[in-house]
Amino acid sequence: MTAATLEIDIDISAPAWREAVEELEALSREVLEAVQREAGLGERAAEISLVFADDAFVQNLNKTYRDKNTPTNVLSFPAGGDQPQPDGQPDILGDVVLGYETCAREAGQDGKALADHTRHLIAHGTLHLLGHDHEEEEDAAIMEALEIRILAALGVADPYAPVDE
Repeated sequence: MTAATLEIDIDISAPAWREAVEELEALSREVLEAVQREAGLGERAAEISLVFADDAFVQNLNKTYRDKNTPTNVLSFPAGGDQPQPDGQPDILGDVVLGYETCAREAGQDGKALADHTRHLIAHGTLHLLGHDHEEEEDAAIMEALEIRILAALGVADPYAPVDE
C-alpha cells in the first residue's frame, strides 16, 4: 500500500512558538506522518492546516465558534471532508490551531517538554479532524489509545500517565 500524500500548510503567527520549539515545521510533519500511519488515512491524499497562534487569537476563535470566552490549548475545525474532491485533489481535513501561552503553561505545570506537549496536541487535534472525539467514555478511550500509540511511535511518553510528584 502506498502512503497517502499529505499536504501541510503551517502558519506560525505567534513568534514565541519559533523561539520555544526547535524546527517546529519538521516536528509538525513528523507528527502528522505518524498520525497518517497509526490512525489510518489509507491511500487518500489529504491536506491539513496547522496554525501556531497566541492565546488571544485562540480565545477569539473559542468565543466565536464555541461560545467559550477563554483561551485553550488546541482547537480543531474539520472542513467537512466527507465530500469527495475532484480527481487528483486532496481531501481537505481542516485546521488545527494551538495557543502558545496555554500550551507552554500546561507543559511547565506537567513537567513536560513543550515540544512533546506540542506533538501531543497536534496529534489530538488531527484526530478530531478525522472524526474522533472524547465526549463519551468509550470514544475517549479509543482516542487516547490512538494518541498514546502515535506518540510512542515518536518516542514520546504516554501523556495520560500519572505525573510523579
